[in-house]
Amino acid sequence: MLNLSKRTAYNQDHDLFRDQVRKFAEREVVPHLDRWEEEGIVDRDLWRACGAAGLLCPTLPEQYGGLGLDYGYNAVIDEELAYLGATLGLGLQSDITAEYILHYGSEEQKQFWLPKMISGEVITAIAMTEPGAGSDLQGVKATARRDGDEYVINGSKTFISSGQNADLIIVVAKTDADAGAKGVSLILVEATREGFKRGRNLDKIGQRAADTSELFFSDVRVPVSNLLGQEGKGFTYLMTQLPQERLSIAISAQAGAQRAFDEAVAYTKDRKAFGRTVFDFQNTRFTLAELATRLQVGWAHLDWALSRHLRGELTAAEASAAKLFHSELNFEVCDKALQLHGGAGYMNEYAIARLWRDARVQRIYGGTSEIMKEIISRDI
Repeated sequence: MLNLSKRTAYNQDHDLFRDQVRKFAEREVVPHLDRWEEEGIVDRDLWRACGAAGLLCPTLPEQYGGLGLDYGYNAVIDEELAYLGATLGLGLQSDITAEYILHYGSEEQKQFWLPKMISGEVITAIAMTEPGAGSDLQGVKATARRDGDEYVINGSKTFISSGQNADLIIVVAKTDADAGAKGVSLILVEATREGFKRGRNLDKIGQRAADTSELFFSDVRVPVSNLLGQEGKGFTYLMTQLPQERLSIAISAQAGAQRAFDEAVAYTKDRKAFGRTVFDFQNTRFTLAELATRLQVGWAHLDWALSRHLRGELTAAEASAAKLFHSELNFEVCDKALQLHGGAGYMNEYAIARLWRDARVQRIYGGTSEIMKEIISRDI
């Protein structure tokens, strides 16, 4: 269990909220997690249950049905679910897509969509990545051509989180194919639109409970009122919101690393070899000591980054550094923790196997570790 005694980013209200999140997760998540992992998708009932419990988009203003809380409450949810090894896609809605609609949406869009997102009635996704455009968002090929009072959208997207469940997709498309970054716009596309098609639920190495899909747009017509913010400002919006997304990944990574460490400690203290526990071997104790040290530093850094974000001070370079450090740390801890399990670590019945699989993609999505280094280096 996560140790809260040394945390500096949270207050007593956050701690009380954490207790609610833990009780909810034990009741509504843990009993179903293995089935969701096997089926590759989370029941929509969970989304509605999260909505009823106030666990979706808690930062949104009360005028839209939200709780008007600070981002620390999102962080609490992210930590608790990550510690359980429950990668369900809920953070995508609370930490990412809700922020786009809140900050750039028209009042009509906010009044219509945000209450439904808060209740869990509507599940959202954001379609950035394409078969030929990953970290380079300026290179998207999907187009949105103006035709009178409508946009006509064509293109394909891949690796889209919540793509199977999504009712509403924020599509990154070129409204001016010749303008580079200044030609990128964000457009809301309802999944009921003619010409929209979901591809297969992609078969991933890890994070299997979170559905991830290909999406196809063939002459999909939406009204001009579905434009999110201003035409041609999409790239700027993406760059503005990506730091919170990267901090969210860092938060989940740190909590996942802590769970992997805890699993290794419990296993090595119980497992016997050559007449003593595996923990009693110096190599085991030294490995765990090193990991404990890095985790201690990780928690201190995470609270520093989270506190800066709560004050509105976290820079893009700092968020990228947090994402880089904690995602790399998570995989390092998971890999060494799995090694300490021996052959058992390779068996899916042990939690460490799932944690190890789930950790790998955090060094890729939200911007690869290599892209994070590029962003950080520009600030040096």
